[in-house]
Amino acid sequence: MEPLLTQLRAAAEPTRLRLLALCARGAFCVSELCAILGQSQPRLSRHLKLLVEAGLLERLPEGANAYFQVGHDGALARQLLARLPEDDATIAADRRASARIAAERARVASESFRRHGADWDEMRALGLPAPAIEAALIKLVPKRVARAVDIGTGTGKLLDVLAPRADAVLGLDASREMLALARARLAERDMAHASVRLADMYRLPLPDAGFDLATLQMVLHYAEDPQAALAEAARVLKPEGLLVVIDLAPHERSDLLTGLAHRWPGFDDAALAGWLGAAGCAPLPPVEVAGPLAVRLWPARRLAAPVAALSETSLNF
Repeated sequence: MEPLLTQLRAAAEPTRLRLLALCARGAFCVSELCAILGQSQPRLSRHLKLLVEAGLLERLPEGANAYFQVGHDGALARQLLARLPEDDATIAADRRASARIAAERARVASESFRRHGADWDEMRALGLPAPAIEAALIKLVPKRVARAVDIGTGTGKLLDVLAPRADAVLGLDASREMLALARARLAERDMAHASVRLADMYRLPLPDAGFDLATLQMVLHYAEDPQAALAEAARVLKPEGLLVVIDLAPHERSDLLTGLAHRWPGFDDAALAGWLGAAGCAPLPPVEVAGPLAVRLWPARRLAAPVAALSETSLNF
């Protein structure tokens, strides 16, 4: 009973209720929340601290900054917010202000990206058939999952594909610039059940067995240690959860290794099957999508046995 009472007490204050309403629609940092609510940083920081301690908000560190959002398990917060009248003037004003903040965030992120020469999409740059690849992915993904994670999400394009099939979807990336654009994408599409956060694919800030679906699209060819990246992706999957790797098949384009800093010239089925097996996953038949460079989708099911146990047995193969 006490945790429930703590959450109710934390929400029972006008400013904190406004903060919940905002952070249920997307992730905001303290300075953005100050601009939206027109209140001082020390005051809002105290309110945010109470909401985080009560478990109503998640605090996501990102370098020297931190973003706040209603967590995927924030059932009570969403129930309380559902009782707010749609025509409440204060909440409506906050939403308009948050939309302006999101638009400005997107503009700054885009300008920064262009200045650094990274305003491009790898699929488009390589002339790959993105619609066909996304269609192939949709055929592999269950019609409904509870939680999905896209590792190396970049600007969050794959979140658009996964969001209609997941109750909650999370994008992870090691680039703050990429995440800034991804947040702008989510705000533009009003995808309240999708979020992004800063993360290293070798050390995901996620619990074991928390997701039903994990994807890595055009990520593995940058990895120094693909096997370690796949093992970490498998760790966060529930038993029978689905892992889908989307990447280039073997090729002889040396310019991709030098010009685009690819670490690997594509992957063959045997290598992926070995790494997936060592990670505690059962590989499923791969799917190939033709194009200027062949792209393959390697799906695999997470087995119920611990990864450590599977790693030991794999030494006997």
